[in-house]
Amino acid sequence: MASGLVALLDDIAGLTKLAAASLDDVGAAAGKAGTKAVGVVVDDAAVTPRYVTGLTPDRELPIIARIAVGSLRNKLLILLPAALLLSAFAPWAVTPLLMLGGAFLCFEGAEKVIEALGGHHPVEEHVAATDPATLEKEQISGAIRTDLILSAEIMAIALAEVSSQTIPMQAIVLAAVGVAITAGVYGVVGLIVKMDDIGLHLARKPATRTLGCALVKGMPVVMRWLSIIGTAAMIWVGGGILVHGLEVLGLPAPAHFLHHLSEAAAHAAPAIGGIVGWLVTAFGSGIAGLAVGGAIVPIVHLAGKLRGKGH
Repeated sequence: MASGLVALLDDIAGLTKLAAASLDDVGAAAGKAGTKAVGVVVDDAAVTPRYVTGLTPDRELPIIARIAVGSLRNKLLILLPAALLLSAFAPWAVTPLLMLGGAFLCFEGAEKVIEALGGHHPVEEHVAATDPATLEKEQISGAIRTDLILSAEIMAIALAEVSSQTIPMQAIVLAAVGVAITAGVYGVVGLIVKMDDIGLHLARKPATRTLGCALVKGMPVVMRWLSIIGTAAMIWVGGGILVHGLEVLGLPAPAHFLHHLSEAAAHAAPAIGGIVGWLVTAFGSGIAGLAVGGAIVPIVHLAGKLRGKGH
């Protein structure tokens, strides 16, 4: 009996070591995948704050919380199963689907640029014409819809990093990346949109009044710039997805052109070569995204008018 107990304890110890090793593998894979997706994460954080524009301050955090829940649902209930199915049965379909998502981002971003250049302020006009409950519902729906595209890119990048792993390991890593990124992004977004309230609190105390007043005065400007950055992010991420997708599908010329341009710019400024190279790539992707989005906008608007006449 003693020997049997010792054997059982040995088996338990072995299983414990195996489980610990598996957790280490998951942590390492999730960390590597999350690092690869950091560029899209930044874009996601920049895009989201504009969805609370025009809404009352007391509704900002509840709205962000609902968007975060929707984002988590996107990642775990829609994208995670879809990624695993595509990885197992149709890996060739991943790139075309991502390119469709990229085209949608380009369309949304280009539409906002065209409206801004035309002197329209769609958010303010929409706020004036819509009751708060309906506006809140529409803003949340729009945010979750945009998040689906950005989350798809994040999950696709993560999947590429663990494509050689088993399906269960892929599922665990993708779930870990999805939860961690959602918590990080929407935690930061919540802090950003409530920074003016923090400023008001600080302004009431003599020791922190200067800092509080600076935050209160500065946050409207920050929010305005975040809205601009969010729109730009949609365009350059969408353009980048399209350029990379064309390369994967056998049309590498745009990607190669951007790569050579980026390398030349980096060599011209070796002290900050990495930053300059990234800026050139982002700018080039943005131009491609704006061109594609600008071509899609009139088609979508024309289709909307024809559909309206049909009714």
